[in-house]
Amino acid sequence: MKLRADLVQMYRDVHSWVGIIAGLFLFVAFYAGAITMFEEPLKQWASPPVMLPPPVSLEQTPELLQKTFTAHPEAQNDYTIAVTPEDAKRGRLTWEPEQGLGPTRNRHSSGQTFSAGLDQQGNLVVVPKITSETARFVDVLHQTVGLPLPHNIASFVMGTVALLYAVALVSGVIAYLPALVKMLFAVRLGQSLRKRWLDFHNLLGLFSLPFHIIMAVSSVVFAFHGQIFALEHKLFPTTVAANQQAAQGGNGLHRHGGRHQGGQPETQPSAAGAEQLPQALLRPMLAPSAVVATVAQQAPGFVPEVLNYMRLGKGRDVIRVFGHDDRYPTRGPTGGFMVLNGYTGQAQTTDYLPGHQQTKFAILTTFFSLHFGSFGGTPVRWLYVVLGLVGAFLFYTGNQLWVVTRRRKEKERGHVQETRGTWVLSALTTGCTLGCIAGISALFCAVPFLPGGGQQQAVSALYYTVFCAFVVAAFCLPGQRGIRLLLAVAGGITALVPVMLCINATPFLHNAQGVSLTVTASLLSLFLLVCAARYKRQL
Repeated sequence: MKLRADLVQMYRDVHSWVGIIAGLFLFVAFYAGAITMFEEPLKQWASPPVMLPPPVSLEQTPELLQKTFTAHPEAQNDYTIAVTPEDAKRGRLTWEPEQGLGPTRNRHSSGQTFSAGLDQQGNLVVVPKITSETARFVDVLHQTVGLPLPHNIASFVMGTVALLYAVALVSGVIAYLPALVKMLFAVRLGQSLRKRWLDFHNLLGLFSLPFHIIMAVSSVVFAFHGQIFALEHKLFPTTVAANQQAAQGGNGLHRHGGRHQGGQPETQPSAAGAEQLPQALLRPMLAPSAVVATVAQQAPGFVPEVLNYMRLGKGRDVIRVFGHDDRYPTRGPTGGFMVLNGYTGQAQTTDYLPGHQQTKFAILTTFFSLHFGSFGGTPVRWLYVVLGLVGAFLFYTGNQLWVVTRRRKEKERGHVQETRGTWVLSALTTGCTLGCIAGISALFCAVPFLPGGGQQQAVSALYYTVFCAFVVAAFCLPGQRGIRLLLAVAGGITALVPVMLCINATPFLHNAQGVSLTVTASLLSLFLLVCAARYKRQL
């Protein structure tokens, strides 16, 4: 069926204007989102090492717990046991002293964390555990589309942008798909800049269309899943109340749970029951080795990584077991969790346990796993890195295409200089995109020089300083020279990232993810520098 010319033009206008409005936000979301696929290794690299003796075995952990609780009774209200060797190197036992005394923090709490171990003589060693927030900040940029606003407001903006994104996708497919089929691989490199931007934009958009549909739909679900749960609570109050009672604090998300997994509000741990009794009279919960054994029986294939012990009082003490199961999609980017009774080990809720979820949770998990790429293992994660970077370039080409087209039309109408609207959008496109790239690169270049590998306030100030400097420079520096200079500066800062990794993170380069990240940063910097050298403004 062939659409009328006026309808095609209408869809093209919708695609152009909606894309322009959402394009700069989406560039930040996609570029930062691609970087967050490296969040865990980057966090480990950026965080200062914990100066502890070698971790005790899992079977010896009860002795460590006993000595720690004697010296630090506040630790028993909410503490974490690392199961895997890599996590245990940063402390087999960790806790946040304030956890049981106030509102529950999430896994990215800024409260001080302590790690404990035993030396060769069996003496207790307790040291502060500092976690860098640099990689986490990049993830926040991804979630909030780069806006320095409170998270709930930025999430609403992100959801709105995702809706506009979906509208742009639909209108673009309707308006351009028939022509794309005829000129699928035609990239007219020798012709005008407008045609080159158009061909690149169409080619990238068509081949990554399934990925963009997944991102648009899953982002909307992710942004508004709180409202979805609220609506469910109004429609089915009895069922929701029963699920929350069964979870007994387990439907929340812990600091180990992975990037913004989402879900029901986390139940606040109450230390009342623990505070009213001396430590010696508290009933001990299951030992870590026993927890691992009971998980193997109840959820074969699920690999425990972290055990979070929570004393909720009144006999409701629970153990949240975080881990992964590569056979199933997961709610978070790195895994899921189950909640056990702290004394019997019986599973109390499996709403977030891969392969054991109720239908409604499994459906929601599908959206999250598609968004995070938490299925299919390493190949899928690398595919998401590539598609994320390609997606960012897609939005950049879309804005450049609009700018170049406007300049051509203005020139045909006799305008000697470009109009203010064209100039503003051109400067914003250059400043925001290159500012985002340079700002993120500057963060990881500065990690060795920032206290604690970079904490929230310092990291945020550095990123937005670099970002705003690029935006201001894009408005102040005229034309071609300004763009070439900003491309060169962004490429130079990005080129320093692999240098800093090689100088300050030799162990990091001994694994595949570290090498891959270094190569990715090197290629990106080379791409920016080549663009700077070859950039020439044309119509």
